[in-house]
Amino acid sequence: MDYDEFKPMLQAKDEQTLYVFNFWATWCKPCVEELPYFEKINQRYDNVEVTFVSLDFSTKLNELVIPFANKYKLVSNILLLDDTRSFYWIPDVDENWSGAIPATLIFSKNERAFFEKAFTFEELESEIKNRLP
Repeated sequence: MDYDEFKPMLQAKDEQTLYVFNFWATWCKPCVEELPYFEKINQRYDNVEVTFVSLDFSTKLNELVIPFANKYKLVSNILLLDDTRSFYWIPDVDENWSGAIPATLIFSKNERAFFEKAFTFEELESEIKNRLP
């Protein structure tokens, strides 16, 4: 989907849910290393909704992204952001984002936090626990 289709997803819809969007790509080693941590969070917390936002080329969806998701048995939501206007959508996601990945947006109705870094499981879980509604 392009950013205009994706943008409404960046608004909290439920006061009891914490939304986690992890921006990644199959070729990004730190991204791939932290994916299991997000999966574990998604399975451990009922009121946390994890979405993986792939920044791979759309031409690689069937060749790389889908086989990758199947190989690693990803069960969280996965979408491919196909929008070349990064100058538009990167600062719209967070004004301080340089565009580097991995990057993670965590938000609820009352709070929004952005991280341009790779997480350890402990760091990620701490951020989640501190923000649970």
